[in-house]
Amino acid sequence: MKTERKTILLTNDDGIDAEGIYSLYRTFKKDGRFDLRVVAPDKESSAVGHAITVFRPISVIKNYQEGEFFGYAVDGTPADCVKLAIGAILDRPPDLLISGINRGPNMGENIIYSGTVSAATEGTVCGVSSIALSADDLQNPDYSYASGFALRMATKILENGGLPGGTLLNINIPSLEKDKIKGVKLTVQSDIGFKDNFVKRQDPRGRDYYWMDGVFLERNVSEDSDYNAVKNGYVSVTPIHYDMTDYKSFDHFKGWNMEKLK
Repeated sequence: MKTERKTILLTNDDGIDAEGIYSLYRTFKKDGRFDLRVVAPDKESSAVGHAITVFRPISVIKNYQEGEFFGYAVDGTPADCVKLAIGAILDRPPDLLISGINRGPNMGENIIYSGTVSAATEGTVCGVSSIALSADDLQNPDYSYASGFALRMATKILENGGLPGGTLLNINIPSLEKDKIKGVKLTVQSDIGFKDNFVKRQDPRGRDYYWMDGVFLERNVSEDSDYNAVKNGYVSVTPIHYDMTDYKSFDHFKGWNMEKLK
């Protein structure tokens, strides 16, 4: 009896022409076990978070790479791409969604802003097991190891019946050669981020404008954090859930007598 091939949806926030998503596509296509679908932004859409487009139509055009049909380029956000793919473009939901490979890490505070992570989060909202994959290199990432790791992780997820409901895996790959990577660690989100700095300037007509810059802050970094793992040469795998309730804070509010605030 012939086994039905699993469908994998590829998306990102760096744009459909980015090398990261094409590296994933080549690796999975060479493996040959999966049906691939690509739906990604038509341009760079980093740091847009989980924004969706509601006040204008969204255009979708076919994209070709090296003379062959590659996927659909969407004039929208990463979350738009996932919504459109699952709700309109594909004939059925994919078995797995992979968002990436992002150029640069997505750890700590950056997870909030990341279009890469948000696309994977939207996948979980739609009931699809999802991975967000990032390379810890902003300049010239080597996507080959990250693509291979994605293939191994995808196989493991599908062999185990998918991920728990509402949970995605946020994966960060160290900027190291394959033989220098020490291993893989299950991690927690770290407490790292940036202190914003706004540079004020004026345009030729005398109007003020600002460039946002920032200083990296390494705050309380625990041993089991994503940042610590990647910094020490390990692949970081962080389970994330879109339920943002802070359950640990409930005790703090017990004495507030909320009912009297009516």
